[in-house]
Amino acid sequence: MTLQQLHYALMIAREGSMNKAAEKLYISQPNLTNAIKQLEEETGITIFERSNKGVTITEEGNEFLFNARQIYSQYEMLEEKYGKKKDAKKRFAVSCQHYSFATKAFVQMVRHYDTLYYEFAIRETKTLDVIRDVAEARSEVGILYLSNYNRKYIEKLLKNGNLEFSPLVSVNAMVYLYKDHPLAKESSITLKQLQDYPCLIFEQGSESLGYLAEEILTENIYDRVIHTTDRATNLNLMRSINAYTLCSGIISEELNGGDYIAVPYEADEDNPNASMEIGYITRKNAILSKIAKTYIQELKNYLA
Repeated sequence: MTLQQLHYALMIAREGSMNKAAEKLYISQPNLTNAIKQLEEETGITIFERSNKGVTITEEGNEFLFNARQIYSQYEMLEEKYGKKKDAKKRFAVSCQHYSFATKAFVQMVRHYDTLYYEFAIRETKTLDVIRDVAEARSEVGILYLSNYNRKYIEKLLKNGNLEFSPLVSVNAMVYLYKDHPLAKESSITLKQLQDYPCLIFEQGSESLGYLAEEILTENIYDRVIHTTDRATNLNLMRSINAYTLCSGIISEELNGGDYIAVPYEADEDNPNASMEIGYITRKNAILSKIAKTYIQELKNYLA
């Protein structure tokens, strides 16, 4: 088994096609097919199922590729630091759920470094992708939350990815809405009061489970739901159709604007209050880079 074979397999998985992968790798399709065949014979598993429509990844292949990504990402990091590209820009990336405070801390962190010599990335993405990005070394730090509802499930994913969670802050659920919303002047809001308004939920993809939701209290059933993929869309929907979302209430007015407010969620017997423990994930036993430490400190400064 070679790094080149791992690279080939990862490219096929990304492109979903032998033809497209061969084009990206600048090799012939027969050579690529032979390389994967040798890899499958050596590992004793079938990684890809071939058909006229392309390739699909088998269950065994998914597990193999998960481990392959970790190994190949480590190789790329070594190559970048010690290989021919050692004079290239240093890189840092963070993946997070849709938190404006995570973006604000990122902005503050970037100000510490000259972007002429550093390359940065921030990815607001799905919960499962936050975990995968850090597990596969695509991002050094991930930001997400744990609650009584999702804790066991998320902790299992973290364990499988050899990741650890470090808490930053614990907060109670808040209702986030536009300042002119009919409920905006309430001192607290119950789910019953919200039943006539659309609830905004960030889409989690085909692998979606309630445990992966970014919003708190997702174990409840909402009659009116709109799925979205970015914060800007949420803000527009809050303003135009009195939609709302359930969140931590830690909002950056500088990024989201001052026209939106967070009102405490009021628990009842059927819907007890929920607490969010927000924190960051990293690879276990990893020595964090100076940039990562700076970012985490900026998170702590903001949340303080």
